[in-house]
Amino acid sequence: MRAAFALFALLSVSSLAQTAAVPKSFVIADVHTSSFTSNPFMHGNSIQGDRYFLYQATMVDLIATAYGVDAVNVNGGPSWLERDRYDIRATVPPKTTQDDVKLMLRSLLADRFHLVVKSGTAPMPTYILSAIPGKPKMTESEGNGEGSCAPVPPPQNAPPGAPSYNAVNCKGLTMAALADTLHNFAGDYLDQPVIDETNLAGSWDFTLKWTRHGQLDKQGADGISIFAAVEKQLGLKLELKTAPRPVFQVASVDETPTPNAANIAEALPEPPASPFEVAVIKPSAPDERGYGRITGNQIETRAIPLMFLMTFGWDLNPNNKESIANAPKWLDSAKFDFLAKAGDNVRVDKFSSGNLINYEDLRSMLRALIAERFQMKWHMEDRPVTAYTLVAVKPRLKPTLDPTERTRCKEGPGPDGKDPRTDSPVLNRLITCQNMTIAQIGDELQHVANGYIYNPVVDGTGIKGSYDFTLSFSSADKILPNTGGGTGNSDSNSADPNGALSVFDAISRQLGLKLEKTKRPYPVLVIDHMEETPTAN
Repeated sequence: MRAAFALFALLSVSSLAQTAAVPKSFVIADVHTSSFTSNPFMHGNSIQGDRYFLYQATMVDLIATAYGVDAVNVNGGPSWLERDRYDIRATVPPKTTQDDVKLMLRSLLADRFHLVVKSGTAPMPTYILSAIPGKPKMTESEGNGEGSCAPVPPPQNAPPGAPSYNAVNCKGLTMAALADTLHNFAGDYLDQPVIDETNLAGSWDFTLKWTRHGQLDKQGADGISIFAAVEKQLGLKLELKTAPRPVFQVASVDETPTPNAANIAEALPEPPASPFEVAVIKPSAPDERGYGRITGNQIETRAIPLMFLMTFGWDLNPNNKESIANAPKWLDSAKFDFLAKAGDNVRVDKFSSGNLINYEDLRSMLRALIAERFQMKWHMEDRPVTAYTLVAVKPRLKPTLDPTERTRCKEGPGPDGKDPRTDSPVLNRLITCQNMTIAQIGDELQHVANGYIYNPVVDGTGIKGSYDFTLSFSSADKILPNTGGGTGNSDSNSADPNGALSVFDAISRQLGLKLEKTKRPYPVLVIDHMEETPTAN
């Protein structure tokens, strides 16, 4: 927030919400708070016929989408701006374009949330994508349709210890779309927006392969950073510079939108998800490597246990063995290859790298496919499962100095820059949070420590106020058996022989709090019947 106030002097004094009336608006719109999901991220932003939809968007996401900027260019505003999430479904006039939607979103934000923003420019860190002397190492595309990128499957039967890479195959991508794609696919390297300054027109085909940031040192000479990959494989350059960028200062906004129209359910009925048009399911080969991808309107998996696909379809925590009751033992061991294609009328989520099946619809379609092909009968039922209550022992919490700072958590060091992962790689999780209440800390644990915490954490500390903290721990797969973290036992403070630290011990030692195990009723997927062999293709 302090940095935002420094930027404020650069902003224009007139409110964008008070300029000339926006000529575009949705015909009717349903705006509501998003439901909980284990992996929240903004998706949708798509027009299908006369419908528009956008899911799991924070207010920062909404403003950035409406004004066509990156989320880091949205400054100021109340503390909840990056935490609360909203869904929008709307009807649009004929021939509505994506540019029209931006204007409609601006109008909706002003009308339903009473948003007022001020615009300006400010120097900001930005990754600049530029051309280097010589011909680009890409092929000019012959097509003129929408560009797309698809992950490249890993090689089958690779020898043990062989280096692994991220790889994408892109067709018909403009350089502006490439800039967005790099930011999305290589976010572990690129924590700032990527801007195209190549001056290369047209669209291009290419394949890009690089090493994940966390694996770069481990792979040694076989590793290749995203920066080296872009230069060697595409003939382009990616550099971090400071450049003037448009910024938007949130002057005021309401957390609760104005009510929907009384007839919203009739005017905007939720469309039923279409089933897959074609689906092939077969047992995996014994030596096949696990792999999965979504490309356009198609989903493909190889050597994936059916349990994994079910946890995705029903949005369950894959680490939580209590989330499914009456599960046959073969669900974890039997592996299948899935190849399923949706029809042309399926809803899609728009990304810079191309269109993908809508995330919510994909879950629904996968549930229907599994139920049909494995003759599965099921229902949801509240049952007592493992849960936790956060209690105070000897609190060591640092009060938030600026209560206007946004409530948020990020992966990485705090303001002091200290990173214990450098000296102790087994402490591979480092979470820095600011301006969070104890209740919000409990909620966040479901996302940042979902290998340990499967259900909402109840705040039993009685501690008021907001706090800043950094939490260093090991992911659940790093914890050896019978040491506390891997079994979900919050009472153990024993040191793991490999130097790993469970999230339970980290909370105790670093925050002076304790997660006490208990039982509470939560929805559980109950399997009434299921066949191990799928019906014929």
